[in-house]
Amino acid sequence: MTHLSGTEKSHYVQGLFTRIARRYDLMNRLMTAGQDVVWRKEVIRRAGLRPQARLLDLGAGTGDLAREAQTQQPKAVITAADFTLAMMQAGRKPSDRFGWAVSDALTLPFGEAQFDAVVSGFLMRNVVDSMAALREQFRVLVPGGRIVILDTTRPRRNLLSPFIWIHMHVIIPALGTLLSGQSDAYTYLPDSTEAFLTAEDLATRMAAAGFEKIGYKRVMFGTIAIHWGEKSANG
Repeated sequence: MTHLSGTEKSHYVQGLFTRIARRYDLMNRLMTAGQDVVWRKEVIRRAGLRPQARLLDLGAGTGDLAREAQTQQPKAVITAADFTLAMMQAGRKPSDRFGWAVSDALTLPFGEAQFDAVVSGFLMRNVVDSMAALREQFRVLVPGGRIVILDTTRPRRNLLSPFIWIHMHVIIPALGTLLSGQSDAYTYLPDSTEAFLTAEDLATRMAAAGFEKIGYKRVMFGTIAIHWGEKSANG
């Protein structure tokens, strides 16, 4: 389904995540051997939250990043935003001390300079316009605010490439079908990863959106990347 674009892709992605919402967290742990928990901890560390900092977890899904932020900085003011209601309903817990908002990453319902940090986990490859999403995140950040992005990325060719291909195109779809019954959802995952920007190209787009001090690192045999950057203190 990676050939879809515009509204058609948006509706497909929303429907896909609605169908897999109940199994989303379990599949993340299995697909990454639990490493996604480690990556999310790093995302929040790189956000550099201080007491009373305002954080937007964009494409929050079931709220894992927001919950990690709550753990690392209990005094932060956190908003978890996603455009798939079923994901938020599946993830919401009585212990959550943050707000939830239904939001489209391309047209955020927040004013300018509202947040000290914006983080996202596995959002960017699913948006229909990555530049528009980056510009919206830039807009809602205060001067000096930070962005941190966790997402898949196309791995470089190396000796492990055949094994990575098997993991992405055979093991992940098989697990997804077994646990969720949604084979197309876990075919979409590897296909969307391979169709997504390289880590280098995403960094270039972040710069084009106005971010500075951009950096990134690859993990999970080069299939996952963590990017970070800042909005100039001069706005």
